Amino acid sequence: MDKVKYNTFAVMFYINKGRIKKNGTTTVMGRISVSGEMVQFSTQMDVDPTLWDTKRYRLKGRERETIEINNKLQELTDAITGYHKDFIKQQGYVTAELLKNRVCNIGQKTDMLLELFQEHNEQYKQMVGVNREEKSFLMYHYAINYIADFIKSQYGAEDIALIKLNLRFLEDMMLFLRGEKRLSVNTANGVAISLKRVIKCAINQGTLRKDPFVGYKFDVVPPECRHQIEEDLHKLMTTEIKSKALCFSRDMFIFSTFTGTSFSDVVKLTDKNIGINDKGDKHLTFKRQKTGTECYVPLLDIPLKIIEKYRSERKSERLFNMTTWSTMYENLGKMQKLCSLKEPISYHQSRHNFGTLITLLNDVPIETVAKMMGHKDLKTTEIYARMSNKKVGDDMKRIIKSSKSKFKVFEARDMPIVEEYNYFEFRDRYEKRYGNNQ
Repeated sequence: MDKVKYNTFAVMFYINKGRIKKNGTTTVMGRISVSGEMVQFSTQMDVDPTLWDTKRYRLKGRERETIEINNKLQELTDAITGYHKDFIKQQGYVTAELLKNRVCNIGQKTDMLLELFQEHNEQYKQMVGVNREEKSFLMYHYAINYIADFIKSQYGAEDIALIKLNLRFLEDMMLFLRGEKRLSVNTANGVAISLKRVIKCAINQGTLRKDPFVGYKFDVVPPECRHQIEEDLHKLMTTEIKSKALCFSRDMFIFSTFTGTSFSDVVKLTDKNIGINDKGDKHLTFKRQKTGTECYVPLLDIPLKIIEKYRSERKSERLFNMTTWSTMYENLGKMQKLCSLKEPISYHQSRHNFGTLITLLNDVPIETVAKMMGHKDLKTTEIYARMSNKKVGDDMKRIIKSSKSKFKVFEARDMPIVEEYNYFEFRDRYEKRYGNNQ
């Protein structure tokens, strides 16, 4: 259908005297005209055809029933006129067909933000496990709650019309999330990104003509190193856990720590993903759900033992009877307290453990790490594989040892260089005397 910019608009009613019912009445029909386009619809009101005034498009007479029908026809005219104005304001155009659909509730789309958000979330939830992840659905679930709290706090309302959204709305919402709700920059950005995706749905369905948040600039926080400290990982691996459910969640976290697999990838692993090379070493091969890239990960002793530990408990061809993401999230929170960990843990942190503690700190080249983690760009891997001070120190030790035999320094007779000079001995003496303020 062509989008016709409005020039003329009219609403009228008529009856078809050729279609008289057995009781002697006929149905009042409506006609909407917009810029030469005309549609007809039934008002669902039956009248005596002898009382119809073809000039006024109303019934003649002062009887009670006549007045009631004429009032309903006027209310319908006013409603259609209001719909016409709404379409012009919201979309910049209107068609006779759009007005007819609005009157008859055909293909009617919600024009309220939270109502549309809820529809989006319900549809998204149905796709969880098919081509959507549970943790992504929970992100939208938390986002709508935060936005609902903001609307109630800022406007004293339960919802807000989509046409009232503007850049100021998003700016005020971000201040609310950062100030009132004390969310981090990245978490607040996540809520805003979820909102913008729902706004895209409103544009696609024709409720909005353009993005009301165009021009908004997100605060960018450089990604931090998010792997566990070695002390916390050691505690997590060695603490006795009596709960079978918590023990399973711990094992899955450790499995991903030593394989770099994400939660959604572990869920789908089967024996078909395990291969053996010419030397008899086992490895995982799979395509990442998120990017579709091929991953190749050698299996170390710990993940192999975890696979064998749960082999007898399998209920399908999959390696593990994986819990839901929300259950895993809850169990990891319990383990933080149980193991007295210094920092909170999330399942995704296991990939950071793999990128830093398991691979890079053990001299695995970053290109190899990228291949195992399924990254297309080394910049992505650099976020995971953060250099630590220990790694820098160990590398410098090797450089200093190798440089002694490769490089010579010119010695002037009046300024000899001490042959027995040792950087590390000097550093230790310096720290002992002055302390380490680094």
